[in-house]
Amino acid sequence: MGGNELRYVHQALDTNWISQYGSNIDEFENSLENYFGSSSHVTVLSSGTAAIHLALRMLNVEKGDFVICQSFTFVATANPILYLNAVPVFVDSESQTWNMCPEALEDAIKYCIQQGKKPKAIIVVLSYGMPFMVEEILQISKKYEIPIIEDSAEALGSKYKDRLCGTFGDFSVISFNGNKIITTGGGGTLISRNAEDKIRALFLATQAKDDMEFYGHSEIGYNYRMDNVAAGIGRGQMDTLEEKIMQRRKNHDFYQDAVKNNENIELFSEPDSNFFSNYWLNTIILKNGLAKENLRTRFSQENIETRYLWKPMHLQPLFQGYKFFGNNLSGTLFETGLCLPSGTNLTDENRSRISEVLQK
Repeated sequence: MGGNELRYVHQALDTNWISQYGSNIDEFENSLENYFGSSSHVTVLSSGTAAIHLALRMLNVEKGDFVICQSFTFVATANPILYLNAVPVFVDSESQTWNMCPEALEDAIKYCIQQGKKPKAIIVVLSYGMPFMVEEILQISKKYEIPIIEDSAEALGSKYKDRLCGTFGDFSVISFNGNKIITTGGGGTLISRNAEDKIRALFLATQAKDDMEFYGHSEIGYNYRMDNVAAGIGRGQMDTLEEKIMQRRKNHDFYQDAVKNNENIELFSEPDSNFFSNYWLNTIILKNGLAKENLRTRFSQENIETRYLWKPMHLQPLFQGYKFFGNNLSGTLFETGLCLPSGTNLTDENRSRISEVLQK
């Protein structure tokens, strides 16, 4: 917490606006729109998953439609495809950003077209806060006229060529889950490119209530709106966003120094100066036969939590039988990688303990 959250929470409680209406919601959305710029229209929601689901609805994804999805991600990216009884087509990563491979993406699109259905959407993920291959993916999107849902759940504050992530997709998604750069406890946001889409998103997120004196409903809606108390936490968090990004990047500097002379460990870093990552999580690949489980166990013995990288969707039992395009780089990442402690509240003492384990 940054310190100002309680002021806005108390404001919600004092005014008795604690549900899905209130000034905190409006002001939180305004602050996000100011942050992302004039072409970004923000609807704050109960989760980033809800935002992906709404984006798919807004793109008229229906039963049997193909949706191309990055395989190297958390399951929340892919689940909404199944909510709509659509068909996920998974695409592998490339080695520089660990995000969607442009070549595999085009192969997947060609496959779908051969099956008689052009994909309704491409969901590209910014894994661990790293921007994707923006120009290459956008070029393919434009070539085939397939809209992009930019899953920037982990990438608030990241940039590509000085342009903020969250502004590249036809729809973009940010998560405010408890472990993200800023949090509302849970929550997320859908970023639309025009005001009309924002109005439509809000309509669907509030049970699709028709404009009548009684409760009239002509289509399916959802209870996806963020509440005014959570939005108050978000307002307070925005006050310290830049500081939190700097703290995460400071963690990365620490890890660079800690592993610089270790030939067995490769730290995942920005490919070049065009990429600016918030380094939401710092991740490593183990080389020369070093087993990730051995290192994870050594950390655990010192009461330091680490986690495996994402197990790709095409390797999950839930998605067995769906098409996958690529060379399984994402599977190799899962087999050889670990996420290291990356919180904004890491202390020098914490870093010293981590460094000692790495050296041993």
